[in-house]
Amino acid sequence: MARPAVLVLGTGLQGRAAVEDLERAPGVGRIIAADLRVNGLEAALRALGASRTDVVRLDASDEAALRRAVSDPEVALVIQLLPVTFDAAVCRAAVDAGKPLVTTNYAHELGEAGERARGAGVTLMPEAGFDPGIDLVMTARAIRQFDEVESVISYGTGIPAPECRHANVLEYKISWSFAGVLRATARSARILASGSDVTIPSGDIFRPEWVHTIDVDEVGTLEAFPNGDAVAIAASYGRLPGLRHTARYTLRWPGHSAFWLKMVGLGLLDDDTPAPGLEVSPREFLRRHLEPRLHYGPGERDLAYLRVEAIGRRHGARSAVRLELAGYRDLETGLLGMNRLVGYPASIVAQMILDGRIAHAGVGRAASHIPGDEFLDELAKRGIRFVERELDPARCFVPATAGRSESPAR
Repeated sequence: MARPAVLVLGTGLQGRAAVEDLERAPGVGRIIAADLRVNGLEAALRALGASRTDVVRLDASDEAALRRAVSDPEVALVIQLLPVTFDAAVCRAAVDAGKPLVTTNYAHELGEAGERARGAGVTLMPEAGFDPGIDLVMTARAIRQFDEVESVISYGTGIPAPECRHANVLEYKISWSFAGVLRATARSARILASGSDVTIPSGDIFRPEWVHTIDVDEVGTLEAFPNGDAVAIAASYGRLPGLRHTARYTLRWPGHSAFWLKMVGLGLLDDDTPAPGLEVSPREFLRRHLEPRLHYGPGERDLAYLRVEAIGRRHGARSAVRLELAGYRDLETGLLGMNRLVGYPASIVAQMILDGRIAHAGVGRAASHIPGDEFLDELAKRGIRFVERELDPARCFVPATAGRSESPAR
């Protein structure tokens, strides 16, 4: 029986990591790597050991061409690693073609076709990357250890490794979509603090009252600022009636928040109207100006890091647990830690759908539909292992409504 073919849409470094992993999968046959810009891609994939991958030029903004690629009878599954703006169109094409879809973005990005997937019997698995993805699986594992959960806090980052931290004045380099990074700096955040649902307005996430620091073994002190809607994410974990605190934080080297607070105050993250005398918004100008200056050099490593802390009760006693996971650049292949921690999960989830370990019809969620322990075991086989430890709850950070912690972070 012929092994199934997989279509990978998007051949940036995340896509190349997914292809590299699929190439090692005994249950996968042909791999089709499709993108608009494919010059030099075949040589790059051969350098990663690819031998079963065909490179195809595809303009995904041409929906008819996109639909033809997705509906190819040989294609059994689609991995969507193009920019998030393509998610809805790719989802529509996958549902109409009856093909399962894996994407590393959030479920709400799938659009109205996501609502049709269940009736069509099509499996759609968003949240199959790093964040969202691994972080949600780790959080679900932490929650399962308690009879009642009081607090769930998660941290994530992609930053220069300590030895190349000072490569530029921002102490930051790009391991993800820089446009997405800038969008995140300009959005509001939502947390649950002491039982209160708190929205932190756009532009305020970098204010000192919402920023704290944590210490990471073998890395040092990192700065944390709130990121995204943690309250909505908590709903995907299931019913947690005792939950009093939940928040999601982005980590950077210290000084990041003070710098970007000034940039917000100067209007340099505005994206509504063009800057005076320019045809683009201040944010788009910033992206175009900074992006070429923030790429990793050949010998520079990145650090992709996740931490989840949960406090709860088991057998009547209050306790806490911390899960951590880190990945660094593989200098031999050139793949960044972030590339592997996005691309590998997408490949793993795709393989789980193909072999029947994930059989959910409709839009799945990482916390409830990815078999967590098996998923983490698969990461470990690829050299990506999490560390779990018990903590004194007093050592765990929890947010207060004013932004200051009720407990220190260590």
